[in-house]
Amino acid sequence: MSQQAIATNHEKIRKSRSSASTTHGFHEPDASLFEHVPWLYAFCRERLFRDDTERIIGTLWQNGGPSAGTQLIELGCGPGFYSSQLGARFPDISVTGVDRSENQLHWARQRAAGRGLRNCRFERVNVLELPCPDARFDVLIASRLFTVLPERHRAVAEMYRVLKSGGRCFIAEPRSMFWASIPLFAMRLLASVTHSGNGYREPRKALVSSAKEFAAVFAAHPWKRVKTWQDGRYQYALCEKG
Repeated sequence: MSQQAIATNHEKIRKSRSSASTTHGFHEPDASLFEHVPWLYAFCRERLFRDDTERIIGTLWQNGGPSAGTQLIELGCGPGFYSSQLGARFPDISVTGVDRSENQLHWARQRAAGRGLRNCRFERVNVLELPCPDARFDVLIASRLFTVLPERHRAVAEMYRVLKSGGRCFIAEPRSMFWASIPLFAMRLLASVTHSGNGYREPRKALVSSAKEFAAVFAAHPWKRVKTWQDGRYQYALCEKG
């Protein structure tokens, strides 16, 4: 990497940390459903969504578990379901869960503390501007992130940036707009009864990609290898950085 690129990256990190010291790097004129009714989304994640823990492990580590010291980050971790699952299964790795919602992160921290996990930490950051240097993580996972995030190419660019050479990411996304939108609809309905506000930044319907659109998001970046596939109501991507 050139000295100019390094300096640019360091300046980006400095600005992100500086803004985080006041408002955590966010300028949010609109309210968030994930802040107002965090328990409802946590319930959906725990009881209604598919549990892909075994699929994640089998896909990322086909010849056994991760090596000790593996640095893993989960984008859009929500209440910390997968971060805690993997942290508990592999106590010798380090897990960082990041999300935009402080109330979701509160649930994640409580979940990890309740299981006695000391290898999991959770931070409130914008997944489109991760406050960490290039090539920081060995593994990245994200589930249902794109359903509320229209800037998918920016998100994948950040995924690529923060992974080490040889690092891999596992992405899971719903295929059905109807089923993927149920949590958003339920949260919006409950929030309308219990809160008053000027609107919510989350879309009214989940953002769902066709198989072709999903594959194209990853193909637009210089991965060494990309594999996408579908299984029931979900589609998946496994990408390796060269």
